[in-house]
Parts: sequence; C-alpha cells; structure tokens
Amino acid sequence: MTLPNETLESCITPTRKLVQPCRLNLHNLNNQLVANFVISGAMECNLLSHLEVLDEEGTSGTWKKNVDNASTKTSHSREKKSRKKTVYPDSFTTGQPQDPQEVGAVDALRQALIAGNLLPEILDDYHMMLRYLKARNFNIESAKNMWIDMLQWRKDFGANNILEDYKFSELDEVLQYFLQGYHGIDKDGRPVYIEILGQADPKKLMRVTTIERYVKYYVQEYERTLAIRLPACSIAAGRRVASSTTIIDVQGVGLRNLTKPVIELIRRLQQINSNYPDTLCQMFIVNAGSGFKMLWNMVQSFLEPKAKSKIHVLGTKFKSTLLEVIDASELPEFLGGSCNCAEKGGCLRSDKGPWKDLHITKSSMEWA
Repeated sequence: MTLPNETLESCITPTRKLVQPCRLNLHNLNNQLVANFVISGAMECNLLSHLEVLDEEGTSGTWKKNVDNASTKTSHSREKKSRKKTVYPDSFTTGQPQDPQEVGAVDALRQALIAGNLLPEILDDYHMMLRYLKARNFNIESAKNMWIDMLQWRKDFGANNILEDYKFSELDEVLQYFLQGYHGIDKDGRPVYIEILGQADPKKLMRVTTIERYVKYYVQEYERTLAIRLPACSIAAGRRVASSTTIIDVQGVGLRNLTKPVIELIRRLQQINSNYPDTLCQMFIVNAGSGFKMLWNMVQSFLEPKAKSKIHVLGTKFKSTLLEVIDASELPEFLGGSCNCAEKGGCLRSDKGPWKDLHITKSSMEWA
C-alpha cells in the first residue's frame, strides 16, 4: 500500500526529547529457530535465555522500582540529555500514544547509557532501547549490561557498516539450496519472512558459501530490516511497525537433519540473535510431520507462555490459517496464496514489499 505525500507527512512527526522510532527486527530468528529449539533447549539448555529475547511484551513486577532507582542514580547526567541525536529512517513516531511508564523506563536507561558513554548516536533510538528493557523485564541494570554486550559485539563483528561494506555475491546460488526471503506484508503491515527449511541441502550450501560468509549475510539482513524494511512498512501502514511475521516450511525436517555443519551454523546464529531482541511477532511452522513434531514435543516444555504463544505449529492443513493473517495477494501460491512473482523468478527471490516502493523509501530517507 502506498500513501500520497501529504498523508505520509501527516503520519510521521519527529520528536524533540526522545527519539520514538519504529525499530524492527530483521531476520526474526528465522533460519535457525526450528532447529535452535532442539540445540539450545534440549541439547545445550540455553533455550530459555534465547527465548527471553523473543518476548515482545515485558512482564509486570518490580520494573517500576528498577526505573525509579536508575533515574536517581543517573540524575547527575541530565545536562547531557540535550545533545544532538541522529534520527534514522526508522526513528520516527506516527502519532501513536506512548505508554508513560515505558517512556520513563527508556529515559532512565538512556540516561544510564549516556552517563557511561555507552550511547552512540547511531543507536540513540527510543524503540531499540525499549526492546532491551522488555527483554530484561524492565530491569535497568540488566538491560544496560545486555546493551554493553551488544556494543562490543557490533564493534567486533563490524555490524555498523555491514550494509554498505559487505557483498554477498553468492546469494543466487545459496537460494538454490536454501530457499528463503521476505515476501509481502501481513494484514497488520508487518513484513513476512518465509523459509523452506525442509528443502535445504546443507552439503551443497557449503559448497557455494561458508558458514562465516553466511553469518555475515544473516547480520546484514537483520540490519537491512531495521534500516529499510520496517521503516517502509511503518510509512505504508501509517503507524509504527516494529516486528515481523515468519513462516517456516519444515516438511521432512527431523533429527536426521541436525548434521555437524547445521549445528555449527545454528550455534553461530544463536549468538547473533541476542543482539536483536524483541523482533518476532508471530511464527507459523507449516507442514510439520511426525519427525518435526517429535522435536517440538522435546522442547515446548522449555518455552515460557508468552514465547510459546507466538509459535503456531501446523500440519498440512495450514492454508486457511495463513490466509486469516496474510492476504492472498501477499502470500505465495505454494502456501495457499495467489502470488507467484513469475517476473522475478519466484516469490522468495522477489523481496516484494513496501520497501521496494521508491516513493515510500524516499520518504523514509528524508527523515534521516
């Protein structure tokens, strides 16, 4: 959906005190999540800490006390608050009311980060900070520590410049052996990521790329979603879109798929996901046969209720469920929709979405 200029301008209002962006995530746990349930949960016992990142809503409890304490501790740095900030394409508000308690929590975390010289302008983003607070139950100190780990990871990995500096030239070959990609939006305007995990061929995949290069591509796609896809979806929807919908086709997936290279790739991707918390809205796992259901039964007891509520494991009769969430025109034919993107070589090679609309992307970049 595209909007005329005047509508776009009325949707987006820059803020003065706190940057109120529309951060999303990117690649939403996608590639590794299905097998990650097994590796992280059943085999490594790290699933709960990983799924803590999944929660999109913070839980109630002592978070207000944590906020109040942090606000007191960082009051000496208030004079730094007025420093100039960089507003990135997804760092805008669409006029939606903000929760006063969340605003207070973000302000407290922001002051703590500024006081510790831990807030680069490129990351001075309201909703990004809110994600870390939700991932840590609104505990300011815990969210700050998680943030510090993220800063170190971004420095070591080179994430800040990966969109411009990294070229994944083997993508076309990779898609032959691991079909995946973004395609369209759901009925709430979120980008939809689709992965055909059951048809992946890890051996052939590793002949055309390496784990190291694929991991860099994975991070690059996260960054692309945060910087381009989510802002475009927000403009198209006229409100902030900060999470995505994922569909994973697991036909034929079972324990036999967990080869050594697959486990190593999962481990590497799991380490990355903790740096992009709170980005998944819902996941549909389709064509789940007996092999996958055995894996699911092994790990679902590890899931917290909120995380589990986002994941819907479906058998072969999934089409009506997907169509309740995604319009047929936005859903590939092989998943029950009406789209085939024949002119693009297939839906998962098209990268179809509002982010491909030059009118929308230009509008989002004008706010940078």
